Amino acid sequence: MTAVVVVLAVIVFAVVVLLFSVRVLREYERGVVFRLGRVRPATGPGLRLLAPAVDRMIRVDLRVVTLTIPPQEVITKDNVPARVNAVVLFQVTDPVKSVTAVENHAVATSLMAQTTLRSVVGRADLDTLLAHRDELNRDLRASIDAQTEPWGVQVRAVEIKDVEIPEAMQRAMAREAEAERERRAKVINAHGELQASEELRQAAEVLSRNPASLQLRYLQTLLELGADQNSTVVFPLPIDIVGPFLSGAGGAWNQAANGASPDGHRR
Repeated sequence: MTAVVVVLAVIVFAVVVLLFSVRVLREYERGVVFRLGRVRPATGPGLRLLAPAVDRMIRVDLRVVTLTIPPQEVITKDNVPARVNAVVLFQVTDPVKSVTAVENHAVATSLMAQTTLRSVVGRADLDTLLAHRDELNRDLRASIDAQTEPWGVQVRAVEIKDVEIPEAMQRAMAREAEAERERRAKVINAHGELQASEELRQAAEVLSRNPASLQLRYLQTLLELGADQNSTVVFPLPIDIVGPFLSGAGGAWNQAANGASPDGHRR
């Protein structure tokens, strides 16, 4: 009876030890095993057996991690205060380094991203921050990746998410944009007037080659004015039409003046 109890106790103890020794790693996980305090090569996914009271395993996730950087108070190169937040995508590439080189690689990457964000944005002016974010994103990724590479962490991408500026600066930028639009409108209007004057000059040259075409143009204008049901129509006459009449009237007046004496008798 005693032997049976001992055998059962041994079997139960073996089962318990086996349960505590078995580890199952998923496909995206790696295990960093410490045997008596010394690190061993990382183990892959599947069923793993650990020596009780000798081995200790730490699971490391190899998936891409999305890290949101909280809003940071920064001052740009042109002395404009702003609040900037960003998103960092990083991935563990060396499980052993991520465990042995840094205490918590996720927290360390987050703090490093915050300080780097303030540093990089502080070297850029407001226009670059608003219109050229791609360049800042590349600089941020390169700077953060250079700091996390010894930890076995690779930064995949960094994207500036939102930029908040004071309301006074927003109003000033709105006035600047409005003035720029007015300037462009005036320039476009001036170019249109120049092109219209050039077209009118060319049209005048074409019409001046044939006086009949000029008369037809005036008749067409008169027809258009009559279609508007106007009560009064002011129709200018071209000099080419009234010129001969004025010349004839002036010649007759000169002949009459030269042919008559001051006392009313002809010479």
